[in-house]
Amino acid sequence: MICRQWGGPEDLHLEDVERPPLQAGQVRIRIHAAGVSFATTLVIAGRYQRKPPLPFAPGTEVSGVVIEADPACKRVKAGDEVVAVLDWGGLAEEAVAHEVNVFPKPKNIGFVEAIQLAISYPTSGGALTWPMALDVQKGQTLLVHAAAGGVGMAAVEIGKILGATVIATAGGARKTAFAREHGADHVIDYRANDFREEVLKLTDGRGVDRVYDPVGGDVFTQSLRCLAVEGRICPIGFAGGTIPQIPANILLVKSIAVMGFNYGYYVGWSPHDARFEQAERTFVLMERIRGWCEAGLCRPHVDRTYCLDEAPQAMKALLERSVTGRVAVTMG
Repeated sequence: MICRQWGGPEDLHLEDVERPPLQAGQVRIRIHAAGVSFATTLVIAGRYQRKPPLPFAPGTEVSGVVIEADPACKRVKAGDEVVAVLDWGGLAEEAVAHEVNVFPKPKNIGFVEAIQLAISYPTSGGALTWPMALDVQKGQTLLVHAAAGGVGMAAVEIGKILGATVIATAGGARKTAFAREHGADHVIDYRANDFREEVLKLTDGRGVDRVYDPVGGDVFTQSLRCLAVEGRICPIGFAGGTIPQIPANILLVKSIAVMGFNYGYYVGWSPHDARFEQAERTFVLMERIRGWCEAGLCRPHVDRTYCLDEAPQAMKALLERSVTGRVAVTMG
């Protein structure tokens, strides 16, 4: 599925192309399933922080089977079932990935569900567990926004694994029920209630210890106001469309910390490509997530699947905000 000009999903075209060459330290993967996300729609529109060279196949998260590995590769070999993070190229029958971005697929998770383990779960896992980010501890209260989305769902599950009391926000009866099914202790329908008031009621006016925010805008601003003293808030994206301005007086009065988290830095998307120097750190995180999956503690959910030629429809479903969890594109 090729993007030849910046635009919307309708501007993508299915084409036959040459196989991408295999370079030192890379593996070739026969793709079984690929993910599309809100970020994918920004990439094809030319609005993401990193712009691939035109033309390109979008898609940064895949699952499949390794069919070829460069001799320099040490962890991965032909025949391995894997999940992988790509620079781009996921909406295709085959892709090439750096070995540092390729990880074993959990044995009890299918290829379709496994797409979430490339980016959604490690984004939430890193943000919630790494000391420089939220560093969630047992007994703390965690507020998760957009809890019916891919990273939000993962954050709810991982928050419970870490022993936190999880308060989730989502919009509408279907999405609030979904958040509760994935472990949230309390769920707030932000369409029907002021989440700030509800959070303060649930915490007897104290506020929450940690906030995981993929939304931004006014959601971020109101979240600051329902944080407990010495709380932390982590912005990981701005799906709401507005980048908030942080009132420093609130940070000062309540000793609050804002801890940004960009998983792209650790897998090669940011202007500084740190995937090689951070490889051991991301591998340890992925092994932890794989263990949680194989123990049945994480339950990746795909709302619906599309064939490769239906990838534009998959993106449109995301933009319509009709999806719980994730959508996947399968390669037949």
